[in-house]
Amino acid sequence: MKFKVGDTVLITAGKDKGKQGSIGRVLPSDNQVVVPGMNLYSRHVRQQQGRSGEIIRRERPLATAKVAIINDQGKPDRVGYRLEKDGTKVRVFRRTGQPVPTPRPPKDSTK
Repeated sequence: MKFKVGDTVLITAGKDKGKQGSIGRVLPSDNQVVVPGMNLYSRHVRQQQGRSGEIIRRERPLATAKVAIINDQGKPDRVGYRLEKDGTKVRVFRRTGQPVPTPRPPKDSTK
């Protein structure tokens, strides 16, 4: 998977087209990513005994084909890989050829 948690991406299709966000979760088996605050849908929860009904806003995953990483110039780009001389594999921007900075995921506050 070419996307990592913490990468800044641009939504290229759907109702949030043109918005930017940071990847919160990657689902490699489904080729999808979750961007917090994007692709929100309403889930209606029925009233139950001792609990009132409510409408919950939930984030749904986006296909990786519908997002583009933002390169060092602030433009949407694709990601490729390059082998360094020491044998390490490095993610690079396709347009500029510059290495993709390693994202620093936010600290999980639930732990």
